[in-house]
Amino acid sequence: MRSPSPLSVSTVPPSETKNPVDSSHLGAVPASRYVVYFALAILGCGFDLWSKWAVFAWLGMPTQGRYFWLIEPYFGFQTSLNRGALFGLGQGYTPVFALFSVIAAIGILVWLFVAKAAHDWLLTAALGLITGGIFGNLYDRLGLWGESAVRDFILFQYNRNYVWPNFNVADMLLVVGAGLLLWHSFTAAPPNEISEKASA
Repeated sequence: MRSPSPLSVSTVPPSETKNPVDSSHLGAVPASRYVVYFALAILGCGFDLWSKWAVFAWLGMPTQGRYFWLIEPYFGFQTSLNRGALFGLGQGYTPVFALFSVIAAIGILVWLFVAKAAHDWLLTAALGLITGGIFGNLYDRLGLWGESAVRDFILFQYNRNYVWPNFNVADMLLVVGAGLLLWHSFTAAPPNEISEKASA
């Protein structure tokens, strides 16, 4: 029976190995990451709030029943109010969803700039988009525009038989950001990959 090759034994003292989840060995987060994150979050939230204001000023409240087709009868604008979460679930729990939004935003900031995940450009961009979406809908849930409900206005339907729940720019930011996170999870190298290769 062959004895293990001495080359397969790591000679790095345990005290000098890096914990995959330990960010203390990383340097300061580059200033460019702050710019990317806050630019996407602020511009995304700002465009969401502007688009809601513009469309509701144009078409009025949902009770007026007005709509505008861009591609009839598939894609257009129709105002609606959502007092729940995604797809109208959880109606009447607006304060709960508002609290979750605040917690999520704080968690993102800690993850990026305290745990230093912002060293990853794609992760920074994805979470910047998500933050913009969070605050766009949080503004509505807090009733800062007049009612405690999220303003939706983008309408998709197919053959008048299937109507997708109305949504807004903030929802698109959340979906795109989540998609980037999913892509990142499949394309990013595992944090312990380097240490495994070194000890192979």
